[in-house]
Amino acid sequence: MTTIPPPFDPELAAALDVIGERLPPSLTAEMIQPMRDGALLGDPTDEDLSRGGAFTVARRMVPGPAGAPDIELLVLTPAGARTALPGIYHTHGGGMILGNNRSGVDGPQDWATEVPAVIVSVEYRLAPEHPHPAPVEDCYAGLVWTAEHAAELGIDPQRLIVAGGSAGGGLTAALALLARDRGGPALAGQMLLCPMIDDRNDTPSAVQMAGRGVWDRTSNETGWTALLGADRGGPDVSPYAAPARATDLSGLPPAFIDVGSAETFRDEDVTYASRIWQAGGQAELHVWAGGFHGFDGLAPQAAVSQEARAARVRWLRRLLGA
Repeated sequence: MTTIPPPFDPELAAALDVIGERLPPSLTAEMIQPMRDGALLGDPTDEDLSRGGAFTVARRMVPGPAGAPDIELLVLTPAGARTALPGIYHTHGGGMILGNNRSGVDGPQDWATEVPAVIVSVEYRLAPEHPHPAPVEDCYAGLVWTAEHAAELGIDPQRLIVAGGSAGGGLTAALALLARDRGGPALAGQMLLCPMIDDRNDTPSAVQMAGRGVWDRTSNETGWTALLGADRGGPDVSPYAAPARATDLSGLPPAFIDVGSAETFRDEDVTYASRIWQAGGQAELHVWAGGFHGFDGLAPQAAVSQEARAARVRWLRRLLGA
């Protein structure tokens, strides 16, 4: 197996030189708490999220999984909406170990300025304090509540999608599997942005990108070990923890999958899209040349980042008829 890595896009490479000073490619277990304490960007305030009155901002405490604490949903609604809108149920990224329901929600807000939609972002428990299945079961409980209360949230239940990036993309894929296997909620689509879906951490892209970019093989091992402990990489990992483990990808809602060519998750994500097609499903796959993990959020002005963002909006518009 060659370990020569593909090149970064020139614009992204220049940005990565700066990003690397704050965000090293390799994250170890000892770094989890310092990373939480020194969150890179800080959480957006309610005022930030309102975008000058373009969105109303609300928080709802809803029942968590059986025997578990309630969970908080952040609800962002386009101001002045008079009819039911599509719903975007958002699961944040952070390697299963970082972040909250405000992390990364600016992406769905950008989509909703083009394709009006109500955004519901879930606060799930983090590993290692709360290993699998706590995070995904929190996300599923919030999704069920959202679907059951779609009318009061102003959501058209026929146009509810799930969306997330990185670990949130993995949770999104798991939600689609759970919704299928548990008989609901009905989902119109799943948006998987550079999703973290394979605990085995042994693909060619994982090997190629070790020590490079953002979220390398060491970081990936840290995140998956926090979630799964000694079971990571073993024979008995649930597909609801690592969706790449699913043996049946039939009967899933249409998927949008994107990933960079120069990141750890490239090969597992391309394989997942291929397996959806092989199972008779629908997936739109984008592999962005020279993209590192999360490139469009960390270097939004780069031309390839703008292309990636525009492709997501186009897919949503086609899917949701907006």
